[in-house]
Amino acid sequence: MSSTELPDVLAATVAPKPGAVGVVEGERMDSVTLPGMTLSVRTRPAADTGLPPALYVHGLGGSSQNWSALMPLLQDVMDGEALDLPGFGDSPPPDDGDYSVTGHARAVIRFLEARGRGPVHLVGNSLGGAVTTRVAAVRPDLVRTLTLVSPALPELRVQRTAVPTGLLALPGVAALFTRLTKEWTPEMRVRGVMELCYGDPAKVSPDAFAAAVREMERRLARPYFWDAMARSARGIVNAYTLGGQHGLWRQAERVLAPTLLVYGGRDQLVSYRMAHKAAAAFRDSRLLTLTEAGHVAMMEFPDAVAAGIRELVADAGELRDPRAVRKGGGVSDDRRDPGTSGTRS
Repeated sequence: MSSTELPDVLAATVAPKPGAVGVVEGERMDSVTLPGMTLSVRTRPAADTGLPPALYVHGLGGSSQNWSALMPLLQDVMDGEALDLPGFGDSPPPDDGDYSVTGHARAVIRFLEARGRGPVHLVGNSLGGAVTTRVAAVRPDLVRTLTLVSPALPELRVQRTAVPTGLLALPGVAALFTRLTKEWTPEMRVRGVMELCYGDPAKVSPDAFAAAVREMERRLARPYFWDAMARSARGIVNAYTLGGQHGLWRQAERVLAPTLLVYGGRDQLVSYRMAHKAAAAFRDSRLLTLTEAGHVAMMEFPDAVAAGIRELVADAGELRDPRAVRKGGGVSDDRRDPGTSGTRS
């Protein structure tokens, strides 16, 4: 579908505006207007026409830029788009102020319906993993396959290192943290985030660190940044306490799409021990464990994650060229790297 054929609720492709999130070569940014919200969308066009669509959904405090390392590795097998969830990246807050997991899932569903690209290969990280689990459970017609990288699913024993993030959900904590850290430079904040989210922050290149600092400066300049963070953190906590058919684990059991679960052995936010529980919950699942990865494996080990997705897509019968599954190595090849291992369940 060309841009001229899109419904009226969709805005045209726009050039990156001053202060916008970074756009790497081969990407473009779209602005999509939907009822009650406007979403910024990062597009990595497929290498060929007619390839199936994919949608990537970032985690708490992230943006579509979190997928820039992974998307080009898969552009020969899928046509990728990555959302900035409402209140993050270049997307303004939603009109109704709803930052719950259900509210974010509603944004994803509205986008897919308006874009007319479903069903898609759906990929989510952290908060985005919880959001995409809910989407796959309630709208199976929109999902071809599901890939979850360190999904934020309820844990009975939360890791101590994850507690400060959870505390953001408490009223007044975000404002207090802002006051206590007002002297922190963007560089200091980025180092803190990387120490929390990466398995080995020392492996981040100087260029990548500088880009992250620029991104942090942009985020801090937005008046709604901390409010979006606090309300989304509260949304995760509320989702953790929700029981019955709306509970995330119950919804994981309802997912019909073939599912790839990616867990990092050095993840300080989502416990590595939850990997096998997740593999048991999702009925058609496989597990990729990356022992040296932290919370953002798609940024630290994009080749390994891409290889896992290729095999998922191939086994689901969604790969146009079967030879493409081995491009860049498959999950079984990851054993050559002592920091990764591939297992299925």
